[in-house]
Amino acid sequence: MAPSIKDEILEIVATVIEKEAGDISLDAHLVQEVGADSMMALEILAALEKKYHIVVPEERLKEMTTVNKIIQMVETARKRG
Repeated sequence: MAPSIKDEILEIVATVIEKEAGDISLDAHLVQEVGADSMMALEILAALEKKYHIVVPEERLKEMTTVNKIIQMVETARKRG
């Protein structure tokens, strides 16, 4: 079975911030609770844009605070095409 979009995004986030996917709560604040920084956020954004062939404006970076919010953002961008 193919991984879900949630699992794919969680794996991207985990890889960039060098943590195990299982150690990251979907609702944990990525900067305050997980230890991500702004450069990691840019790296996550670039990986998502490449994987899903979407464009997310950089000003939306500040909205990428949790994995759940990133999932919502990707799903919205994919629907817009």
